[in-house]
Amino acid sequence: MKRFAVAFTGPSGSGKTTLVEKLSKELIKTREVAIIKHDPKDKGIFDKEGKDSYKFSQTGAEVVVTSPTRTTYFSQRQKELDEIIEMFNSFDILLVEGLKTLPLPRIAIFRGSIEESYISCSEAIAVDNSIDLSQYAIPQEIDILDLNNTQEIIEWIDNNAKSV
Repeated sequence: MKRFAVAFTGPSGSGKTTLVEKLSKELIKTREVAIIKHDPKDKGIFDKEGKDSYKFSQTGAEVVVTSPTRTTYFSQRQKELDEIIEMFNSFDILLVEGLKTLPLPRIAIFRGSIEESYISCSEAIAVDNSIDLSQYAIPQEIDILDLNNTQEIIEWIDNNAKSV
């Protein structure tokens, strides 16, 4: 089975989550989609205090909660990308938000201005009309995508995603 991955990066508030959500909703129509979200500030809360699953996860153990419609895995350990990929039973396309050090084809997302530190770790940038590209020195090898054109971004993914 061929499985592919692509990553998205950009400053806080640039629209990464919105784009990944839009892409997922479109891609899920014809493919199995998996998403990894990086939480660099460790702010994510995944359960309600007082519930059994919360109590179990607070012990530091690896915890799986299963129900008739979903399975949730709580880990108290940092996982490498390969380990996370193995946890997904199957997918056609993996969308990774963040983790800009991973060796994956990457689209940097910008609104309002381009933070040039993201350019060196990206193969493409997706921008909207709030950015005047003539104000920036974008290397020629960087593809420029329309942040509001989901189909254009999916085509780029289809042509550039890495087999994992």
